[in-house]
Amino acid sequence: MHPALSLLILVAVAVAVNLPLGYLRQNYEKFTFGWYFYVHISIPLIIYMRIKSGFGWKIIPLTLGGAVVGQILGGIIHKRRNSNG
Repeated sequence: MHPALSLLILVAVAVAVNLPLGYLRQNYEKFTFGWYFYVHISIPLIIYMRIKSGFGWKIIPLTLGGAVVGQILGGIIHKRRNSNG
């Protein structure tokens, strides 16, 4: 598989995994144990997939960015689904 395609898939998985976690994170007050748990639980999976894909440490910002985007989008979905009106 082409390295660029593998990288794109890895970042997309980081976003997809963090969507439901960002959604669930919204149920907890900021900086509580539950909040930290949902922010950080996907990191071991992303690291494992990055290593198995053969990528080095230089793509960590891309996968971290994908995780952040997933968290933010999940939070936005939660707020829109639970807003009054």
